[in-house]
Amino acid sequence: MNGAETLVKTLLQSGVDVCFANPGTSEMHFVAALDRHPEMRCILCLFEGGVSGAADGYYRMSGKVAATLLHLAPGFGNAFANLHNARKAHSGVVNIMGEHADYHLRFEAPLKGDTVGISQAISHWTRVTAEPGAVAGDGAAAVQAARGRNGQIATLILPANMAWEAAEAASVAPAPLPLRRPSQAEVQAAAAALCQPGAILMVDGAALWSDIGLMAKRVAKAAGARLLQPFFAARFRRGAGTVRMERMAYRIEDNCALLAGAPALVLCGTQLPAGFFAYPGKPSTPVDPATHVIQLCDRDMDIDWTIAALAAELGEAELGPEDFVPHDLPDLPRGAMRLEAVGEAMAAMMPEDVVLVDEGVSSSRFLASALARARGHDVLTITGGSIGFGLPAAVGAAVACPDRKVVVLEGDGSGMYTLQSLWTMAREGLDVTVVVFANRGYQILRDELSAVGVTDVGRNAVRMFDVVEPTLDWVALAQGHGVEGVRVTDIDGFVATFRTAMEQRGPRLIEVVC
Repeated sequence: MNGAETLVKTLLQSGVDVCFANPGTSEMHFVAALDRHPEMRCILCLFEGGVSGAADGYYRMSGKVAATLLHLAPGFGNAFANLHNARKAHSGVVNIMGEHADYHLRFEAPLKGDTVGISQAISHWTRVTAEPGAVAGDGAAAVQAARGRNGQIATLILPANMAWEAAEAASVAPAPLPLRRPSQAEVQAAAAALCQPGAILMVDGAALWSDIGLMAKRVAKAAGARLLQPFFAARFRRGAGTVRMERMAYRIEDNCALLAGAPALVLCGTQLPAGFFAYPGKPSTPVDPATHVIQLCDRDMDIDWTIAALAAELGEAELGPEDFVPHDLPDLPRGAMRLEAVGEAMAAMMPEDVVLVDEGVSSSRFLASALARARGHDVLTITGGSIGFGLPAAVGAAVACPDRKVVVLEGDGSGMYTLQSLWTMAREGLDVTVVVFANRGYQILRDELSAVGVTDVGRNAVRMFDVVEPTLDWVALAQGHGVEGVRVTDIDGFVATFRTAMEQRGPRLIEVVC
């Protein structure tokens, strides 16, 4: 065996059996090793941002670490934006970054770059393999790191000669280190704080999509506290049958109103709320200055144990129908195009357990109220705010959940960042329906310009926000990537097209002209 072979065997023996890849010359021995192991599912993405975004979506929906294969520092740089989103989501990812042979690094080759520096800027764990016999052990350590602390970015930098030189044996990744827990005194103080009228328990992580959320609801009800979730969550459950939980808003002023007057805010699996940006004359955090904030459990701590510990202190109230979202599907709308009606149509027709990837940006807020009435489904949001997330994350989610329908809400501007993912959907036959909101521009930037107080908008600003002259043709773009595309201009057309997408398998794109 060579080093590359021991690394592939180590990944497989450690339970990593999916690799999203965009390789180059330095990774050819690793590609050859992957080729000798068909049990490793290798998925080609035509842009490195598609690689990292797919690994993120895969982890969010499976809880399993995937490998990525990236070409040197420039290729890793192309993956950076969606690794940022993955880091904010606490997704576990093992990056295999190729590097020149170590003896070649003394020359200024065209693709030579600071592989360590670019990795350390986004990874929790970085290691450069120094000898062929260490490849397997380094790979196992990378898998362990990626699984640790509720999900981390781990990057193994593999010089080409470490991959091609002889090595002897594979390794198996050890279990991650135990998660940290708050002290009993800290739990008791938080429990007492939650019993104050108007107190808030804010949760994240698995509490938003698993049975841990039921326990959190029982705890909050027993204490008489409100139960909140962040606006940007890696994954949360929504729709009929889900636990009722208040969701924070996007705008800082809305969140100020939501949190005003709370005597205590207990954070469990999340961090202090902050505005998406700083705005002139507005606070950076929406938390009332008089609120006592208790950081009980960080996102990288044992969230499940902490909620159970609160339950041991406060008890668990019995839940009734009023604690769950009722089954209340909207009627199918008709008539002219309205974004609210698009949400109603989707809510009425989406089957149970859809995975909805939301990068609709400015359009999504018009759909949210109706989608909350849909059948129960999982939602993935753009946790790091770096656009180009939606299409790659949908690829990863569909690979993780092949028996579930995946629906993407996508802005026409943000979709252009990673539209190559449409090709991967077609090649892999993934069951993904992409709904592109063609408002012909970066509407979110128009909104943000107003939010920072700019009212006098001239030609330069308009041309930086509008996506016209020429107008993007999403039907042609989809078809060029092997995906069936349909353009709709009224609600009746959308209803008919979306119904077909929900009844059939395979990738489709619907361009909603709005």
